[in-house]
Amino acid sequence: MTQRAFITGVTGMVGSHLVDYLLEHTDWEIYGLCRWRSPLDNLAHLLPRINKRDRVHLLYGDLRDYHSIHEAVRVAAPDFVFHLAAQSYPKTSFDSPLDTLETNVQGTANVLEALRKTGMNAVTHVCASSEVFGRVPREKLPIDEDCTFHPASPYAISKVGTDLLGRYYAEAYGMTVMTTRMFTHTGPRRGDVFAESTFAKQIAMIEAGLIPPVVKTGNLDSLRTFADVRDAVRAYHMLVTVNPVPAAYYNIGGTYTCSVKEMLDTLLSLSTVKEIRVETDPERLRPIDADLQVPDTRKFHAVTGWVPEIPFEQTMKDLLEYWRHRVRNGEQFLTR
Repeated sequence: MTQRAFITGVTGMVGSHLVDYLLEHTDWEIYGLCRWRSPLDNLAHLLPRINKRDRVHLLYGDLRDYHSIHEAVRVAAPDFVFHLAAQSYPKTSFDSPLDTLETNVQGTANVLEALRKTGMNAVTHVCASSEVFGRVPREKLPIDEDCTFHPASPYAISKVGTDLLGRYYAEAYGMTVMTTRMFTHTGPRRGDVFAESTFAKQIAMIEAGLIPPVVKTGNLDSLRTFADVRDAVRAYHMLVTVNPVPAAYYNIGGTYTCSVKEMLDTLLSLSTVKEIRVETDPERLRPIDADLQVPDTRKFHAVTGWVPEIPFEQTMKDLLEYWRHRVRNGEQFLTR
């Protein structure tokens, strides 16, 4: 009997890449949860398959509406669940903290409760975030799974709740739920509210003569370890298929570490325009920042054997080309 996957947040960068990966590497039927008003841009290449119900199916619901989640879980009847949906923008969470908490904490509880109430014995991945660690002292780098939580945004606080809910449902109800803290991951389809993606978008617009040759930035001093989104979704598939351990929690991330400034310098070096200035935009600064995000991923590697494969430079090239393609197509963007 064909196995079935249920992906919340299927229209996002990670969700859409996960669908691509599962279509290529499994024979699973894939059910994706999205809100009726969610943009389908990231799934545009899959719309013919969705229209023909060729292994990819969309279900409509909202994380904050338990009834819709319960119904989606009932219809999907999943063997595997990837709970990726969230209000995922740390900077936005400072403006909308209650919405962030409700969507991410209550939403995760709704998904897990729906699985429990319907009796689905699904292997479940709950996606938390490396942001739960927040402001980590340099002497604690690289960050292992048992590092103290010190969240630095309402988003990060919500992901602490998400993380703990996953472990609670596994321990309290015997469900096979695992939690991940994915560190910075990026690539094509990355939203332009994230630093590397807004930099790439601005460079593509500069190359097309749409804006002056100035890239506006926030904090460039933060240290980040980068992974490619296509490596990330491969990790998520391995999480649920290679020795899944109920209540386990893992750090996942890349191996290339640099400052945000060095990441920007890489993108600038790929540009066809060589005279681009960099300016700090106060509106892009967070009130508080998680400035040292360097993971220790040995635990996840020991369990699954996963290692990242796509080099940082390739990820940056593909991200920049993604924005160049959108600019060439005549799309209009907010200058953010």
